[in-house]
Amino acid sequence: MKRKVTKAIFPVAGLGTRFLPATKSIPKEILTLVDRPLIQYAIDEARAAGITEFIFVTSRGKSALEDYFDDAPELENQLRKSGKTQLLDILESTNMDSGAIAYVRQNRALGLGHAVWCARRLVGDEPFAVILTDDVIAADKPCLQQMMEAYEETGGNIVAAMEVPHERTSSYGVLDIAEENGAVVKAKGMVEKPKPEVAPSNLAVIGRYILTPEIMNNLNAKKQGAGGEIQLTDAIAEEISKGNPVYGYRFRGQRYDCGSKAGFLQATVAFGLAREDLRDEFSDYLTDLIAMRSAAE
Repeated sequence: MKRKVTKAIFPVAGLGTRFLPATKSIPKEILTLVDRPLIQYAIDEARAAGITEFIFVTSRGKSALEDYFDDAPELENQLRKSGKTQLLDILESTNMDSGAIAYVRQNRALGLGHAVWCARRLVGDEPFAVILTDDVIAADKPCLQQMMEAYEETGGNIVAAMEVPHERTSSYGVLDIAEENGAVVKAKGMVEKPKPEVAPSNLAVIGRYILTPEIMNNLNAKKQGAGGEIQLTDAIAEEISKGNPVYGYRFRGQRYDCGSKAGFLQATVAFGLAREDLRDEFSDYLTDLIAMRSAAE
């Protein structure tokens, strides 16, 4: 019988150097798309998928991220007195129940696999999800919820997957496909950041995972992989070599790489245009801006 997935790990220990100087004092994960921090999108997606325990792998300088989920009684009281009930509802939706969040520290940056391994005692012998906040996915049904539904059918390990241009495979973990069944593919191998000429496919792994507790056992060995880091991809691939199932799930939705400046800007535009309260004014501005640039050229 498959065990229900109720725990999710959020590796948020990175320094966010691609967004300096902003991230000198602000954790990258609370940079905002329109008016919601990246971490809020990840938390909302996890909640929609039935996650009830949230494990953050943090590092030094992340106290603002931890404070974000606390109650803000002074602000809430002021909004209540002012009759700003809509803002109060928005604010209260960011609060987390006491005990729902746990924090563990990654004291050295040794890779994604190491960050996940840091949460091993909190995961125990249960299956768990991993959500990377850099990957923001716009979807009618949240990506992790889609994966949970697939997990009910397949069990095993499931990774979110999307096709990428062959020349970009060196930026991703890539699946070697054994079988295809609609949105679900069974993998016979996984390779971390392969060169395009040797990549087994162009089906890349992105930042959503549902994993069995055996993955933690594989990470215990702390084997160094690509880039000299402990790679989560390698630990998942080890399950394939043991004969345990690993699946890729082609999710329905648009993924934005908010770990890059270009991706973050693309997501900002897309999410801004999706908002009814912003769409018309923002669309008019973009149209005028394009017209002015075309005229200038």
